[in-house]
Amino acid sequence: MPGPLLVESIAGWVDDPAVATRLHALEQRHAVDYVRLAAADLDRSRLRVTSDAGVDYAVALPRGNGLADGAVLVLEDDRAVVVRAGTARTLTLRAVDVAAALRLGFLAGHLHWKVDQDDDRLLVHVHGAESDYTARIAELLASGRVERCDDG
Repeated sequence: MPGPLLVESIAGWVDDPAVATRLHALEQRHAVDYVRLAAADLDRSRLRVTSDAGVDYAVALPRGNGLADGAVLVLEDDRAVVVRAGTARTLTLRAVDVAAALRLGFLAGHLHWKVDQDDDRLLVHVHGAESDYTARIAELLASGRVERCDDG
C-alpha cells in the first residue's frame, strides 16, 4: 500500500480569482477533493490527513505557515484539494410533492451538487456560501414546494 501524498506548500487560496476560476472548472468535472480539519489543527504545519475521497496526505509546511479554511493544497490540471475548517456543512431540503421532488432533483443534478438522500430529505453538501445554493432554488423555497429542514 502506497504512503501518503506529500504536500509541502499551499498552492493557493479559494478567494484568489485565478484559483477560483480553475477550481470552478475542476468542480464541473468532479475533480475537487476536500480535507476537513478541526479548528485546533489549523495552526499545525505538520499533520497527516485523509480527504473526503479517502486519499491520505502528509502535510509538511515550512515553519510559521499554518492552514486555514480555503487553503488549496493541490492545484493541478486534473485535480485539486481544498481545506475546509470544521465539520461538513449540509443544507437539508424536503419537497412537499412529487413534482417539486423531481424539480429539486433535476436542479441538484444539473448544478452538480454533491448530495445524499435520507428518506424523503435531500442533504446537500455545502461548499462555499449557503446562499449560493438557496438562490438557485429560491422559487421552490418561496412557493413552499420545497422546505428547509433544520432538524438535520
